[in-house]
Order: sequence, then C-alpha cells, then structure tokens
Amino acid sequence: MTAYRTEQEAFWSGEFGDEYSIRNTGAGWVAANTALFTKILARTSRVESVIEFGANIGLNLQALRHLLPEARLGAVEINASAVATLRGWGGCEEIIHDSILNCEPTNTYDLSFTKGVLIHINPDELASVYERLYRSSYRYVLVVEYYNPSPVEIPYRGHSGRLFKRDFAGEMLDMYSDLRLVDYGFVWKRDPNFPQDDATWFLMEK
Repeated sequence: MTAYRTEQEAFWSGEFGDEYSIRNTGAGWVAANTALFTKILARTSRVESVIEFGANIGLNLQALRHLLPEARLGAVEINASAVATLRGWGGCEEIIHDSILNCEPTNTYDLSFTKGVLIHINPDELASVYERLYRSSYRYVLVVEYYNPSPVEIPYRGHSGRLFKRDFAGEMLDMYSDLRLVDYGFVWKRDPNFPQDDATWFLMEK
C-alpha cells in the first residue's frame, strides 16, 4: 500500500473512494456538468487544453469534451479504480495516478481546475495544492467547491476530518498577485433541470 502524508489521501485512495465512484456516475451528472461548464466557459476565450485535479472517473472531463471537442485534456486522480475507468474512457492525453500533493504534471494547460476536491484536502496542505493549480495553468484557474467565509469542518458520511469548507478562491487571490477574479456563481442541489451539490464556482485568470 502506498504511504501517504495525510489521512485524507489514504481515505480517498481506498474503499471509500471506490464507493464514491459507484455512487456518482451516470448521464445525469454529465448533463448537469455540461450545463455548468457552458456558463463558465462563456466567460473564457480560446481554451484549448484543460487539466482536472481530482478527476475521479472523468464526469467533468466528459462534459468538457462535449463543449471543447478538440481540446487536450489531462487528469490527476489518486484512486486506482477511478483511474482505470478514466483510462477506459480514452479522452485524456495525460493521466497522472498520484496524490495531488505529490503530482507534477508534465504539461501546462490553458485551464486548471478542481470540482469538489479542495474540500477534502488536509487544510495544512492546501497551499501546495494551490501552487500546483497555479503552475499548471497558462491562463485560467477554476475552483468549484463548498464555500464558507471562514474555515470550518463538517461531518462527512459519518466521518470526521474529511470535509472542510472555506474561501478557497479568496485564499488563492491573496496568494498570487497576478490572479484576478473573472466571474463566480452558485449551483443548487434543487435546480429543476441540472442539479449540482450546492457548490460555488470561481473563475480566475492570470
């Protein structure tokens, strides 16, 4: 078994991560993601390459493939079962099977992003994840996460120390003086057409 620095990495690489992939699958998710990324990409220009940190089985990347059929896609994912599914899909040129805390993408992309991933990172390690998101992008950085104005931990499916809410985008904007906010928005779990998981998205540009 791989030795990880944090409990959160071991948690998501193992059985719980496998179960997450099984729970969160299907065409409905791809449709909802397509609706979300349509709004976000409308605030960008000439995005020809995208990397997702914490891609799981690729439901976000599948949506992006519909919207950016010629784009070069990359992914970082810690869970072996999810990586196998992602590779089986065949839509990514670069797939890194590793922890976000260790990975070093070999390419740089027009857009780097996370969606529902920073909330599960050990808070002490967030700065290194921000740095990877920042360095992997030529231009745009996107975070789609649970927002809270101050850091807070909440129980997650009976587990503690596994889900954290905070102002991730604000911390990145404070950390990098050449980043600016392009736009932001909210997606609701009770949306009648394309429900998501009460997430707030922030699109930033270098």
